[in-house]
Amino acid sequence: MHYFPVSLDLRDRKCLVAGAGEVGLRKIQRLIDAEPAEILVVEPLPDPGLEAVAEKTGNLRLARRPFWPEDLEDRFLVIASTGDPRVNREISRLCREKNILCNIVDQPELCSFILPALFRRGDLSLAVSTGGASPALARRVRERLEDCFGPEYAGLARLLRRLRPMILELGMDGERNKAVFRSLCRDDVLQALQEEDRNLLRRLLQSRLPRQLHSEIRTVLDELF
Repeated sequence: MHYFPVSLDLRDRKCLVAGAGEVGLRKIQRLIDAEPAEILVVEPLPDPGLEAVAEKTGNLRLARRPFWPEDLEDRFLVIASTGDPRVNREISRLCREKNILCNIVDQPELCSFILPALFRRGDLSLAVSTGGASPALARRVRERLEDCFGPEYAGLARLLRRLRPMILELGMDGERNKAVFRSLCRDDVLQALQEEDRNLLRRLLQSRLPRQLHSEIRTVLDELF
């Protein structure tokens, strides 16, 4: 099975989570981070922690009952971890009929998508997948990534988020833009961010940004540090 890796924009979409045990709670948190329009969670015996999350999260709606087929109405994405194989299979079947994206936890053969092991450093997200062969291996690789990509990568992502539109607005050709962006991703920039060395980072930006942006460097650094 070969999956197509993709990042989904869920901001205007409605999602469903059926079953909110230990695994379901982790999936719910990942959905919350994506800020969908609504997350409907159906769980007969919700964990008190989930109830607290529902009270604080404006887009999470908790229904204290089993799954109903009507719960799929207007849903874009569904995650099922009910603990009942029969219910999970039924959810998978209904989602296929309705062309709804569906993940049945720990049963890749019933899924239209699988969730990779995810590691985040600020705006930087690294996803690891084994195609459903071994979630344990995916977690192991993710743990190794934590050692390789420190907090300085989050700082670099923030820096590039700020600088990218400013650079593109200059209207330079694509090759020139590519060269500037690559120069900003070098190890010395990461080292300056890791050491929180504002003066070094200022000098590096002055040497690599187009002259038209030099007047913006101080403001960018003030926002970064």
